[in-house]
Amino acid sequence: MIPTPGQPDKYYGIGAVNYHTGESVVLFHRRKRRLEIAQLLEALLEKHPTGTISVAWDNASMHEDEEIEAVVRAAAGRLVLLYLPTYSPWRGPIEMLWRHFRREVTHCELFETKQALLEAAQRCFERFNQHPQNILSVIGSKA
Repeated sequence: MIPTPGQPDKYYGIGAVNYHTGESVVLFHRRKRRLEIAQLLEALLEKHPTGTISVAWDNASMHEDEEIEAVVRAAAGRLVLLYLPTYSPWRGPIEMLWRHFRREVTHCELFETKQALLEAAQRCFERFNQHPQNILSVIGSKA
């Protein structure tokens, strides 16, 4: 019998970027389910305690669920979800930020451990948030 490596140990980056300021909120989780998406929305509400937050995202099935709706209801009108057309990732500013992230962190890089990769990813987004105005051109914002 030939031993197999089993299930891969994965981490997912789930995030949002402010189109007007360049600030981002990125969470890293072992899964990418509705619960984690709801946690991202809660993190956005925590980061911006006043005013309305508009979230433009794709029509992925994980974006529609009771957990998501519960966060939206609890936000009492402060959270507006805008659904982008199917198969149009270029319309989502976060996609441009992911591309920039891959160039900065993972392109032509080999990490000794998954933890080292995760730490490099977290440092990258911390660096992005130290100078969010630099991210505006990356995401195509004219703000």
